[in-house]
Amino acid sequence: MLQNIAPHRFDNTYSTRSITGEDYLLSFRGREVLLNSDDTIPQAKEFNHLPEYCYYLFRIDEKCYFCSLDSLYQEDMYYAALRPYFRKVDNTTEFILHTAFQLFEWYRDHCFCGRCGKPLFRSEKERALYCKECGNTIYPKISPAVIIALRNDDSILMSVYANREYKHYALLAGFVEIGETPEDTVIREVNEEVGLHVKNIQYYASQPWGIDSDLLLGYVCDVDGSTEITLEEDELASAEWVKREDIEEDLRQSSLTSTLMQAFRNHEI
Repeated sequence: MLQNIAPHRFDNTYSTRSITGEDYLLSFRGREVLLNSDDTIPQAKEFNHLPEYCYYLFRIDEKCYFCSLDSLYQEDMYYAALRPYFRKVDNTTEFILHTAFQLFEWYRDHCFCGRCGKPLFRSEKERALYCKECGNTIYPKISPAVIIALRNDDSILMSVYANREYKHYALLAGFVEIGETPEDTVIREVNEEVGLHVKNIQYYASQPWGIDSDLLLGYVCDVDGSTEITLEEDELASAEWVKREDIEEDLRQSSLTSTLMQAFRNHEI
């Protein structure tokens, strides 16, 4: 999965240090990222002018990464759509961009206090923003969601989302609601989206998914009773039982969804 970047090491220890020329500077515009003409992430020294403030994000090995809240423009650089770019790069680069984008969105969306409307300030001690007026403290948003590998003997339920740009096969998924355990979410989402019941719910693995600020929790379970699908058309364009031998091979397996699909294909779950 994309977070498996060994032998590289991810260090998200918070710092208030300033950017230097050797550090890497990320600029996002919508869901696009600014790249060099050779499709690499630019270093600060490659810009003619740096923004007034750059936010420290994290370190990969000895390389430090920052972001700007401003859209930057520089000769020989261009903005590339994130999702197509992910398909061209290795896990480490994809992980860097996922995580950087998650922090960028959080900083961008929390300039003012949601309680009293006053400006927010960076904490000097931790990754947090605080309000000097009312004392409100805000931490980065992480949304837990489940990915569900639902088995029916030698088949797995695969679906296509409705009204989304992504049109490939996926597994059933959904956000954990207030008061729910992830296991409760598995039961509810399967029933809501395809009208089925489940049993033998087992946790498989987790994955940070920064582009959507999610923490994905993978579960495996079996269909309980009827296998007839009743599609929730507001959520899904299609859903069907797919046999192991009909699942296409994916050697990269950067997502938890793909990892679960391949594990089923290879008789591992």
